[in-house]
Amino acid sequence: MQVHKALVLLGLAAVLTFGTAASDEPVKIGVVDLDQAVSQTADGKRAMEEIQQKQKSAEGQVQPLVDSLKGMEEELKSKKFVLSDDALREKQLAYASKRNEIETKLRELKGEIEIDRERILGPLFSKLNDVVKEVGQEQGYTVIFARGAAGLMYTREAADITDLVVQKFNSRG
Repeated sequence: MQVHKALVLLGLAAVLTFGTAASDEPVKIGVVDLDQAVSQTADGKRAMEEIQQKQKSAEGQVQPLVDSLKGMEEELKSKKFVLSDDALREKQLAYASKRNEIETKLRELKGEIEIDRERILGPLFSKLNDVVKEVGQEQGYTVIFARGAAGLMYTREAADITDLVVQKFNSRG
């Protein structure tokens, strides 16, 4: 799979090199870190705060269940030798049930947070993509890669246009 991605990138580089060789324009390549751009924009900061609030709220919902489970575990340990077999089995079943309840709640909350994350950050990433395209057209970039994209292994710092994208995004207000 890695070899395939590398071949695709080499092919792209060859096309860019030979394709632009016919024109007098130099190849201009940029790289943008969209996650960094989101964290540096005012809209992105607000979005991240909202997501963090939702995560704290989710933790607040789970914490009482976790505390209850710890209490049950301590009770099991302290009364393990005192309880009858039936009573011990009943407590172990209650403990397992509570653990399953917590796991189910965690999966549910994780799904809700992912949905909220997409709802909150999706439009922001879409706007950033539009800004990246604008910057690319205005500044004459041949191609702009997203940092962390498949196959992108190294870029010089000079090729990073994240700050330019953030400035353009923030200037739109």
